[in-house]
Amino acid sequence: MYLQLLKEGAVFACNSVMANRLRTFLSLFGITIGIFSIISVFTVLDWMEKSIRDSIASMGDNIIYVQKAPWMFDSNIAWWDIMKRPAVTVDDYRALAGKSTRASAVCYVVFMSPQTVKHGNNSVGDVFIQAATHEFENVRSFEIESGRYFSPEESAAGKNVAILGFTMAEQLFEKANPTGKEIIIGGRKTAVVGVFRKEGQGGLSDDGMDNRILLPLNYARNFVNIRSSNINSSIMAMAKSGTPVQELGDETVMILRAARRLKPEQPTDFSINRASMLSQGFEPVFTAINICGWIIGSFSILVGGFGIANIMFVSVRERTNQIGIQKALGAKRSFILQQFLVESLMLSIAGGIVGIALVSIATALANYVFELNIHLTMGNIMLALAISGATGIVAGYSPANTAAKMDPVEAIGYSFG
Repeated sequence: MYLQLLKEGAVFACNSVMANRLRTFLSLFGITIGIFSIISVFTVLDWMEKSIRDSIASMGDNIIYVQKAPWMFDSNIAWWDIMKRPAVTVDDYRALAGKSTRASAVCYVVFMSPQTVKHGNNSVGDVFIQAATHEFENVRSFEIESGRYFSPEESAAGKNVAILGFTMAEQLFEKANPTGKEIIIGGRKTAVVGVFRKEGQGGLSDDGMDNRILLPLNYARNFVNIRSSNINSSIMAMAKSGTPVQELGDETVMILRAARRLKPEQPTDFSINRASMLSQGFEPVFTAINICGWIIGSFSILVGGFGIANIMFVSVRERTNQIGIQKALGAKRSFILQQFLVESLMLSIAGGIVGIALVSIATALANYVFELNIHLTMGNIMLALAISGATGIVAGYSPANTAAKMDPVEAIGYSFG
């Protein structure tokens, strides 16, 4: 019996929706905009959060970065004290590489000032060039698209060789294979021995190695004074298997304090950074962004809900005579209530489905135009349907309840308009 009543209520609702196409369109439009707004926000936020987490994860949770400045703000250290710190030097790298018992690999990296790189008639300005010791391949995760990594002999002798980022290779060589050809960096001919596989944009607005060129550290001495106090340098150290990264960090502090001859009362003049620090720092940001997303989306859904409620009240007034006849023939309050709730629910879910479709189209266009990797997740699809369904029930309950409580005699004699 209940299923029969539900079926009849759905039929009445469908007939009403089909008979009032303009009103149906307006109802769909309001909830569609609401669902599109909230799911668009959450889809972008999910992409940003995943990209940021992936970017942080790619840095390695078992790697420490010894640098002049900390990644996260430390209220215990004044910024001018950080600026007065000496740069991380090759001597620091050698001390750590020679004395560490908890590191499986130690690498020294220098970030050179942007350079203009040329090949034939093609020229790219402000290119980020990174120079590293040979251990870079053991510490930093990457893949070679074509060619190879530096040989130990090339790194030790400072040969004029380079590995191009994927984007750099496209800009300088277009569709040709760069391996074995030459580029000019700072007036010096440099042989290309390899190309990094494309890494793509990350949530930290970083294209990884895509827009960079990697050189052996000893070759980079021709372009930059690696013993300068103003150099932008870093030591990357990977913990041995089974060794907590915190232990590696503590050992590194002791080794470098001794190498720099710091007295016990003197503060440490370098920073130990880890990927987990960024993860912890971004947690409040993720929380705040999600709260903002809910606030923005709630206002959008609220507008759509009011639209459905208003149109449902109009629908009740239009069908007052019909309601009176149904009640006079024995229809119960639950049947009338269910009839209008089903109609409101259908309108809301239909609007939600259209909103989901629009978000899918928008993400596909964004991925195509900007080469992003945004996806509408099943979780957000289910969230959209749940929100639209709940909005339909909440927005439609008051009009449906008004219809269910009507007196049949007064309803039959009611004249709309």
